[in-house]
Amino acid sequence: MGMKITVVGTGYVGLVTGTCFANAGNNVICLDVDENKIEKLKNGISPIYEPGLDELITRNTKAGRLKFTTDMEWAYSEGDIVFICVGTPCSEDGSANLGYILGAARDIGDAIERLDAKTIETSKIVIVKSTVPVGTNVLVSSEIQRHTKKPFRMASNPEFLKEGAALNDFNKPDRVVLGVSHPSTSPVLHELYAPFVRQGNPIFVMDIPSAEMVKYASNAMLATKISFINEIANLCESYGADIGEVRRGMCSDRRIGNQFLYPGVGYGGSCFPKDVQACVSMGRQTRGSTPLLSAVHEVNQRQRQLFSTKILDHFGGHDVSGKRIAIWGIAFKQGTDDIREAPSISIMSRLMDRGAEIVAYDPVAADNCKEKMGDRVQFCDNPVDCLDDADALVICTEWGEFQHPDPEEFVSRMRSPVIFDGRNLFNEYKLQSFMEAGITYYSVGRNVMTGNTNTSDSNTPDTDPATPMAPART
Repeated sequence: MGMKITVVGTGYVGLVTGTCFANAGNNVICLDVDENKIEKLKNGISPIYEPGLDELITRNTKAGRLKFTTDMEWAYSEGDIVFICVGTPCSEDGSANLGYILGAARDIGDAIERLDAKTIETSKIVIVKSTVPVGTNVLVSSEIQRHTKKPFRMASNPEFLKEGAALNDFNKPDRVVLGVSHPSTSPVLHELYAPFVRQGNPIFVMDIPSAEMVKYASNAMLATKISFINEIANLCESYGADIGEVRRGMCSDRRIGNQFLYPGVGYGGSCFPKDVQACVSMGRQTRGSTPLLSAVHEVNQRQRQLFSTKILDHFGGHDVSGKRIAIWGIAFKQGTDDIREAPSISIMSRLMDRGAEIVAYDPVAADNCKEKMGDRVQFCDNPVDCLDDADALVICTEWGEFQHPDPEEFVSRMRSPVIFDGRNLFNEYKLQSFMEAGITYYSVGRNVMTGNTNTSDSNTPDTDPATPMAPART
């Protein structure tokens, strides 16, 4: 019949976790204090966009394995395993705000205390799945103990879900990390995760502090790779090199690999920005420091600024009053409607502050953007309509539907056919067609391509290739 699981929080992590456990045959109750969200979920309406998630929610709700509630007493009494999946937003100083985590711990302690001995056949396992600083499990345990003397066991089980691919990541994880403090906890969690690691991917069991640190170390490493390749791309622009060729030559080294080494306008979302800053904050709270990760964050924020400056410079300076700028893509990456820390928001805001009119398209994130920015941004129902009378197109998200545009659409619809590609979407054949159509094309880490009829040497520096070009900007 499966295990009895309670998931606290129906945000991104909680909803995916609860749904996937239910789909594996467990009985899952998802608990949230937001009554509107719970009512929507009961009616099959997901609060987040994740490919395939709606179908799984509907299927498992109909099967009776997945339930949604605001009733804490019922949810906590039913679940033998309680996953805490609430948010840990950034505080002003960059540290993780643990208010929701400790609030959940208090509620769990109160609920356990109200249970009678007949209800508790074995001690409950309380698992922190939210991304939390090292030492948080100790705080959670202490908070629960303040409200009950009845037994419970603590564990840490960090999540490694990529937005847009979360179901696959959960169902076929690279690894499962378990931090346990009691030897009886490990066999239970091994059994719970057994259906997801049938292909032999490892389950790592370790102490709780190490498990807490694994998630931060992983995300900090990936963020570092992104900031690194963007810094190299900026050097390429200054000296006339092509980041695509540089990346190809560099990534053939097996020690380096090719993952997360794509230049662009920087990382965003709910994880990388928050987790990098949390690592910096953890460093500040100890005798150590994190100068590398501080720089990773600074490079990422600067990347957006550099890209928007590139747009402003094209129009001769800081004033773009009267310019109509089309934006393709608002979400921080494809496959999600998440606009948290999205580079597009920073770029659009700066352009609007300089007087630009913004018209945008995103297949799933438009509503979230409207909620954040109101009527400052005009939205179109398709990407082509954005081009009408536009002075420039800015590409901020790598949605697949953007990758095969008709160059003639740019020329016929735009006031001036100029593209600022923040994701380097197009291959050399598409770029050739842009140039033949007379389109000016800016990207990241490559020379500007100006459309003309003679394209044989249009993307090469005018100087001797053996002599580095002088930096184009500082």
